[in-house]
Amino acid sequence: MLLEIVQTFVATCRDVFPVLALIVGFQFIILRQPIPNLRQVVVGFGFVLIGLTLFLVGLEKALFPLGKIMATQLSAPEFVFGTKIVPDNPKWWAYGWVYIFAALIGFATTIAEPALIAVAYKAYHVSGGTLSQWGLRLVVAFGVAIGIALGTFRIVTGTPLFLYIAAGYIIVVIQTIFAPKTIIPLAYDSGGVTTSTVTVPLVAALGLGLSATIPGRNPALDGFGLIAFASLFPIITVMGYAQFTQWWTGVRRKFTKER
Repeated sequence: MLLEIVQTFVATCRDVFPVLALIVGFQFIILRQPIPNLRQVVVGFGFVLIGLTLFLVGLEKALFPLGKIMATQLSAPEFVFGTKIVPDNPKWWAYGWVYIFAALIGFATTIAEPALIAVAYKAYHVSGGTLSQWGLRLVVAFGVAIGIALGTFRIVTGTPLFLYIAAGYIIVVIQTIFAPKTIIPLAYDSGGVTTSTVTVPLVAALGLGLSATIPGRNPALDGFGLIAFASLFPIITVMGYAQFTQWWTGVRRKFTKER
C-alpha cells in the first residue's frame, strides 16, 4: 500500500507539473510580478498534491470496487429472478432495484460534489442571495438522478445511446429558447460540474458492472455513456425549474392583481 501511494504521488506530481509551470511562467515572464503569499501558496499546493494522491488511491481501493460490487449484486440473476438461470428475454421492469439504486447514487454523489458546491456558492453571491445554494444543488442532483436511472435503463434494454442523447439535446435547445436568459449559462455550467471527482468513479463503475452482468451486453460498448446522462439532464432540470418559477411568479402576480 505504501509503495502504491508513493507511485501515485509521483504520477500526480507529473500530471500537475504542466499546470504549475504554466502559472509560474505567466507570473514571472508575462506579468513579471512575484507570487503573493508565496509560502501559503507552496503549502497549499503541497496539500493539493497529497489530497489528490490519497483520493486517487481511495478510488482504486474503495469507490470503483464498491460501485461495481453493488451493480453486480443488484443485477445478479439470484437477486433479480430468484434463480441462477437467466430468462432468454428478461423484462426491463425486473431490474427495478437497479434503477432505484442508480437514481439514489446519482443524487447522493451530486449533492457531495465539490465542483457543484463551488458553483452554487458563487451563484449565491453573484445573485445577491436570490439564488439558493441548496436549491441549485437539489435541482442539479435531481437531474443527475433521472439521467443515471435512464442510463441504466438503456443498458438493460440495450437501446442505442444516441437516441437518448439526441432527444435530450433537442429538449435543451427548445428550453434555451424559452428559459429566462439569466439562468441559461448557469444551467449549462451545472451540467458540466456534475461529472467530477465524486460522481464519475461511482457512476462509471456502476455502468461497467451492470453491463458485465446483463446477458448480451458488452462493457466496452454498453458500459460507458452514463456520464453523458449525468451531464445532460441537470441542464434540463435547472432550466425547467427556472421556467416553472417564472410561470408560478406570473400566476401569483396575476392572482394578486385580481384580488
